Amino acid sequence: MPNIEIDRKSGFCFGVVIAITKAEEELVKGEKLYCLGDIVHNEQEVNHLTRMGLITINHAEFRELHNAKVLLRAHGEPPRTYETARENNLTLIDASCPVVLKLQTRIKNAYQTLPTSDTQIVIYGHIGHAEVNGLVGQTDNKAIVIESEADLYKVDLSKNIRLFSQTTKSLDGFNHLVTTLQKNIDKQVDFKYYDTICRQVSNRIPNITTFAQQNDIIVFVSGKKSSNGKVLYEHCKNINPNTYMVSEADEVKLLNIDMTKKIGICGATSTPRWLMEEVATKLKELSK
Repeated sequence: MPNIEIDRKSGFCFGVVIAITKAEEELVKGEKLYCLGDIVHNEQEVNHLTRMGLITINHAEFRELHNAKVLLRAHGEPPRTYETARENNLTLIDASCPVVLKLQTRIKNAYQTLPTSDTQIVIYGHIGHAEVNGLVGQTDNKAIVIESEADLYKVDLSKNIRLFSQTTKSLDGFNHLVTTLQKNIDKQVDFKYYDTICRQVSNRIPNITTFAQQNDIIVFVSGKKSSNGKVLYEHCKNINPNTYMVSEADEVKLLNIDMTKKIGICGATSTPRWLMEEVATKLKELSK
């Protein structure tokens, strides 16, 4: 029997738990429920809820929908989404993560109280990500989104800056960006930055570090669309080069894993526990 351990600190963050719980509570009532975008960036969990009756729609479909019930996922939405819901008589089940909602409020307040008209709101995040779209929406879509230092050309370093971060970005990356800006902005620039990274996400880095060091091989379970999954996987692989990513249990068949080694299974904040357990079961079957 192979030596397999599942990381007890991996799996859904509380924001995702809230969203999925709300979805399941509505679905068991037998009523039709739509979800604006994938409820979580994990294909297996999305398929599970689809089988329960959840109907995933995009924003274009949402704008055409009337007199229906729609769940808003943990990522949060821009103000325009709520306006559309009122116009179309849609009932919203708002499962936006409390951490994201707090960040939206901070960015909105910063935008509405800018000291000068040319002060820039800058968001460190993934362009096009659902959470980031919701954050940008708080600024009438005027915020500047940068994914890395390579995007700093978008920022006028001679004008005031207010820097925020997507909640799931790397804390090290954010701090490095702050240092780079401090070195390059003009002396008269009023630069303020706000660490708005969710600690449920950033605190997983030290845990993943220890877990990766304690095992010979790591099987990292994550949906391909998960921003958080990409960050944690890359960190894990830097610590332990024998790290493999899979999105479903059957994919372990394609991995050349030495079953005599100590194998650790971990995942993203969007990875359900049951999926990591399926991966463990599949590995045990392959070792027979």
